[in-house]
Amino acid sequence: MPSIHHLLTFALLLTVTSTLTAEPSLLRNVVKRDALTNSRIKFERGGKGHVAFIGGSITEMNGYRPMVTAYLKKRFPKTKFKFTDAGISSTCSTTGAFRLEDHILKNGPIDLFFVEFAVNDDQDAAHAERDCLRGMEGLIRHTRAHNPFADIINTHFVNPGMLKQIQNGKEPMTMRVHERVAKVYNVSTIRLAHEVAQRIGEKTLTWKKFGGTHPGPVGNRVCADMIEALLNSCWSKDLPASTQLSQHVLPKAIDKRSYSRGRFIDISKAKALKGFKIEVPQWKKLPGNCRTRFKNEKLITASQVGDSLTLEFKGEGVGIYLLAGPDAGKVNISIDGKEAREFDLYHRYSRGLHYPRSIIFAAELSDGPHKLTLTVSENKNKQSKGHAVRILKFLAN
Repeated sequence: MPSIHHLLTFALLLTVTSTLTAEPSLLRNVVKRDALTNSRIKFERGGKGHVAFIGGSITEMNGYRPMVTAYLKKRFPKTKFKFTDAGISSTCSTTGAFRLEDHILKNGPIDLFFVEFAVNDDQDAAHAERDCLRGMEGLIRHTRAHNPFADIINTHFVNPGMLKQIQNGKEPMTMRVHERVAKVYNVSTIRLAHEVAQRIGEKTLTWKKFGGTHPGPVGNRVCADMIEALLNSCWSKDLPASTQLSQHVLPKAIDKRSYSRGRFIDISKAKALKGFKIEVPQWKKLPGNCRTRFKNEKLITASQVGDSLTLEFKGEGVGIYLLAGPDAGKVNISIDGKEAREFDLYHRYSRGLHYPRSIIFAAELSDGPHKLTLTVSENKNKQSKGHAVRILKFLAN
C-alpha cells in the first residue's frame, strides 16, 4: 500500500500536470521562421540595440508595445536600447511603407522590428490584395535593404469581422497576404487572431475580456506573452562564442512594384502654387476633430476649385499622405502632361475626423523623372462639405 507521502506527491503531480494541460501553449499559433539571432547578438554582445514598432492605433496605444519593451529591458538589463514607437492611428501598411524612412530608419538601422497592420489594412484602408502586398513587402524589403541583419516579427491582431471569418474556417485576406510576404522573407508571425479565436472556442477567453479591436490589458498581455514565448524559444540556450551576425537573404520581389523605395517628399518641394499655401490650419474654425499629433504640423492646403500645384519627382510611383476631413474634396491628377484622372480624398471615416490616409495616384510609371500636376476638382463626394485639400507629405516610390 502506498504511503501517505507517496499519495500526497502523486496528488501534487496531478495538480501540476492538470494546470499545465489547461494552459494553452503560447507557441501553438506562432510561426517561427527565424532564430532571431542577429538581434540577440546585438543586445547581448554589443550592449545596445534599436527596437522599432510600426502599426496603427493598436501599436500606438499603451498596450503590447510597452509590455514587450519592458520584457527586453528585463532580459538585457545592461543593454542600452533605443526604442522607436512609430504607431499612428488609422494608418495602413501603404502609409507605413512610405513613412518608414522618416519615422524609423533615420534613427539608425533596426535590429528588431515589430510590424502590425492586419487590422488597419482591413477596416481602415479596405485594401485589395495587391495593396496589402505592396505595402507589407515594401516595409520588409526596405528595412532589409537598409540593414540586411534586421530581425522582423509580424503580428496579426483582429477585429470582429476577421474573428468571425477565422471561426468559420476562413483566413482573412490581409492576414493571408501578409503571411505570404512573411514566408518569402523568412519573417516570424504571431498569429494572435487565431489564438484569440481558439481560446474563445475553448471558452477560456471572451471577446469582451480580450478587450475588442483595441485590446484591453488582458488582450495585450496575451499578445505580449506570445511574443515573449517566441523570443524565449529562440534565445533559450547560451549563445555560442562562434556565432556571428548573418545577413538575411533578400529574395526576388513578389511584386516588383512593391513600395520598397517608398519615401516622403516634403511639401516645400511643390512648385507653381495657385491658391495652395503652406500653413498650420486653423483647426478650431474647421469642421471635425484633428488628432493632437497633427495639430501643429504645417500642411500644404487649398480649398477652391481650380487651385493647383506641380511636383517633380523621381521613381515609378507617386501619391499623397493627407488629412481628409469632413470638407475633403476631389483632385484631378495629371502626370507628365497626360490625361488627368480624378481622385476622391474623402474617406468613410472623414465625417467627424481629419483622417490620416495615403492615396497612390500612380504606381507603375517608368522609373525616372516625372512631373505631377494636381488640381482641385469641381466635383466632390456627396457626403463632403467642401473641396479642401490638406497634404502632410507627398509620396514617391
